[in-house]
Amino acid sequence: MVNCQFLFLTLFSTTNAKFFLNFGKFGFMQPEKKQLEILLMHYFRECYPGFPKGRLVPSESPDFILTLKSRNNLGIELTRLNPLNARLPDEMELLKNRTREKIIESARTLFEGTSSLKLFVKFLFSENKLIPEERELSVSVQLTNIIRKIVANKNPNSFFRESVTSEALPDGLEDLLIVRYPELQVSFWERSNNLGVSEDVVADIRQAIYKKDEKLRHYQKQRLNYYWLLINTDRLRGVKSYNLPNKILNHNFQSRFQHVFLFDMIKSDVFQLV
Repeated sequence: MVNCQFLFLTLFSTTNAKFFLNFGKFGFMQPEKKQLEILLMHYFRECYPGFPKGRLVPSESPDFILTLKSRNNLGIELTRLNPLNARLPDEMELLKNRTREKIIESARTLFEGTSSLKLFVKFLFSENKLIPEERELSVSVQLTNIIRKIVANKNPNSFFRESVTSEALPDGLEDLLIVRYPELQVSFWERSNNLGVSEDVVADIRQAIYKKDEKLRHYQKQRLNYYWLLINTDRLRGVKSYNLPNKILNHNFQSRFQHVFLFDMIKSDVFQLV
């Protein structure tokens, strides 16, 4: 596992500057899904120090192609970890989720009322604290002010990411992730783990690898030299209380991809599974 905090200086290296320019050329004309993939790919590259140097461009099947200095080509496919084994939410959870969605939408409306910046923002709410209705607006205002303060100190024409922990957030939130990619034309403000929380994360990871392995033959039609799979998750968590990262790293995952990574976006942690 590696942490991203000390790696931001790499953004200003010559290689990463070229990388960003390559992405910038393509991002303006890309549809929303590809813009988001470019943002996530850039974020992952910053957080994984073993990422090879080279020219990385958006593609289809796989999602990106990296041309290495050796002139070999590396294909990278992205997918989101789908909690196939998520339990159905009860009435209390549905109520909490509706409240959280209202808070996020209000914060986004307030922010975009005075700013044209398009941001990727993930909100990780506490599972143990319900924000009462009378606090919804005040929490939205506090979140808006936090985000405004952060982006005010950033160059709007460059890529940046910022994480805010619970100490600096309103009561009821655990983490806040803000990512800015200059060519992003739409906003993505979302509740973390909005697809649900799994009861068997390991099984979900195995299924994600299996589904992409089935498609690998199609990707191989491009006759690239290597293939990586990147599985993104908002925040690596399950309904059980055991140490989930350790449990995952203690499993033996198999794939026809040369490498498979699990990327916890909230914590900026990268786990190499294969």
